[in-house]
Amino acid sequence: MTSNFPYDFSIDAPKLPKAVDDAAMRSGGYPYDERMKRAEYEDRLLALQIELAKLQKHNLKTGGRILCLYEGRDGSGKGSCIKAFNQHMNPRNTRTVALTKPTETERGQLYFQRYAVHLPTAGEIVLFDRSWYNRAGIERVMGFCTEHQLAIFLREAPEFEGLLVRDGIRLFKFYLTIGREMQLKRFYERRQDPLKQWKLSDIDIASLSKYDDYTTAEVEMFRFTNTVIAPWTVVRANDQRRARLETIRHVLLAIDYEGRDFEAIGEADPQIIYSPK
Repeated sequence: MTSNFPYDFSIDAPKLPKAVDDAAMRSGGYPYDERMKRAEYEDRLLALQIELAKLQKHNLKTGGRILCLYEGRDGSGKGSCIKAFNQHMNPRNTRTVALTKPTETERGQLYFQRYAVHLPTAGEIVLFDRSWYNRAGIERVMGFCTEHQLAIFLREAPEFEGLLVRDGIRLFKFYLTIGREMQLKRFYERRQDPLKQWKLSDIDIASLSKYDDYTTAEVEMFRFTNTVIAPWTVVRANDQRRARLETIRHVLLAIDYEGRDFEAIGEADPQIIYSPK
């Protein structure tokens, strides 16, 4: 597995190349040299999670429906952002959806059908760990869909999302991105850690050599589906702590709820979270 990677990288090597480790944090143009300090992160996260509890109470009271999609590069930390969001939420009203590959029956359905059954009802918050955007990302890059199916999806996704938003669902679409060296480092750590190996699938390994292909898919996905009614929000996730805080903060700043404390929420960091061009 060394031929397509920089620094003679191998996921099975006994040691991560120093060049990869040194370049990881700043890779992809990341603006910070180091992770946020743990103490500062935990203080800020606690304040945001208290605000999330207020939001959930308000959402139940008003019958609101909140839907968050977490998409992005393999290894970008989508699951950890979701975990930070729902860690102290009432599980009766907050759900995480992480679908496996479609069954034979689902492959014969309308593409959005298997996702639609998991949409939030009144009072619910639903967090998708990957969503219908599989078609514009992994399915496209790995050849699991045809060009015709992709074209249909890129045309219909904005229409589908328009229906959701006009029906009253608060929709948030997060795309987490990481630099090349950071992705290599995280995949290497997963391979070496017996407690994280479950996170590393054959598809993940195959995708390691397709970083540029995912970039191309990402650009085209934004071009067709970054709409006024359902915009994308990009989050730089080389530092997972900052990414977790920013995704939570974005939702809290967007929804007016009883007792909202702007001082506790803080301001968004435009170097980490922004709208794609």
